Amino acid sequence: MSPSRRTTRSARAVLGASVLALTLLGTSACGPDNSSADAAVAAGAPDLGLPSNLDDLKKWKFEDWEKWAKDYALPAATKGFWTLEKLLQAKPNEPIAPPAPQPAGTQPPAQPSAPGAPTSAPGTKPPAGQPTLPGHPTTPAAPKPSSTQQPASQAPAPPKQPSQPPAATQQPSQAPAQPSQPGQPPAQPSQPGQPPAQPPAQPADNGNDPLPKTVNAQAVQHPYTKVAVHGKLFADEPGAAAGAAGGLNHSQCSATVVADPAHPGKSNLVWTAGHCVHQGKGGGFYSNITFIPAFNSSAALSGGKQADESQYAPFGVWGATQAVTSPQWKAEGGKTGDASTHYDFAVVRVKPADGAKSLEETVGGAVPVWFNAPRDQLNVTEFGYPAAPPFDGMELNRCESGKPGRLSYEPTRPPMLVIGCTMTAGSSGGGWLAVKDGKPALVSNVSVGKHTGDPMYQAGPYLDDVAAGAYDFLSKKG
Repeated sequence: MSPSRRTTRSARAVLGASVLALTLLGTSACGPDNSSADAAVAAGAPDLGLPSNLDDLKKWKFEDWEKWAKDYALPAATKGFWTLEKLLQAKPNEPIAPPAPQPAGTQPPAQPSAPGAPTSAPGTKPPAGQPTLPGHPTTPAAPKPSSTQQPASQAPAPPKQPSQPPAATQQPSQAPAQPSQPGQPPAQPSQPGQPPAQPPAQPADNGNDPLPKTVNAQAVQHPYTKVAVHGKLFADEPGAAAGAAGGLNHSQCSATVVADPAHPGKSNLVWTAGHCVHQGKGGGFYSNITFIPAFNSSAALSGGKQADESQYAPFGVWGATQAVTSPQWKAEGGKTGDASTHYDFAVVRVKPADGAKSLEETVGGAVPVWFNAPRDQLNVTEFGYPAAPPFDGMELNRCESGKPGRLSYEPTRPPMLVIGCTMTAGSSGGGWLAVKDGKPALVSNVSVGKHTGDPMYQAGPYLDDVAAGAYDFLSKKG
């Protein structure tokens, strides 16, 4: 066995053995510098313009997040709202992936639908290149213009970048400027105190690696008490084609209990996908957002059985009172994967019963979040509750997927992480864990995915300083 394989197996073994030994990780956020505004992002910010430069957004301080995230406080779900009947009616947020991108050095993948976007009607397939987000109800996605609708075997070209030179000029071997001749000063040096005239050239592969091989999901052994940080997230989305009274669509996703730096050992924070709690562009937060850790731990609902709440919710039912997602998702997010999918994450705060222990104390742990994790150090295990065939949403599954690749819908944003996994709709928001300092840490969540054909894979956001800022904000608001 090669050293690399031994290292991979060792890392996975540590991850599997460390789920019980969860520790806290403190984070700090950077402060802002509100400079130029980006039309696509700023459109969603009524009081605080969102900078087009991601580096500026990464510098937001707590005060800037608070000015912008005015709707973070949520009306608590009514106790007893999520009856078993409603839970079983909840439609999974669908993770369908884009057509396979071409090998490195060619065009990026088609834009997959964002996680949580409605899935296609039962028995139908979404149009080629229109992956839906894992966990949303199913409705066909509107076809893209013909210029982006290439055959499923060929990835559509990325959106045109007006300021971007032709791909032929973006080979990695070519530097932005030619080296000067000996004895001559560098060509076109920038003036003191001024930024370079042009940004660095985008990578020739536009941030895409070859797609990963399919990895089969494996059912986690009952009971789930050893992995109780994972659970199901339920929410109601307003919709015209509502299947429930009051014009609401019951939906289901996956989520993970994460540490709270401001409240060590007593976290009430849950990490999931943005599309699992917020409608994206032009919309708002869903209602009745509720988390059930270790859902169906004892298999009380497996095989179509009926059970009482105490049997399928061994650690209780936790209603959300606060939530925050990325500025990009709120301003740009939609039903198909695109640039906003790179920031498709959310942090949710749940409320314990009066006088009760915190969520972390109740389930026995919480995982820290690893921001700006070195990609070459990651060996990912994904957890989630897939609910579309061949799964039924009753069982917690995992994919031992190994080292993630890169997947991009917008080359100017950090490439998403992509792994092989056969999980389907309902796994949206499910936590991706990797080993940090010998213990598991959350490095991403399910956003979009392709669960038909070969390979089957899922992609999640790379958690950078924007994610750290949102996390830090909600931590301090508790």
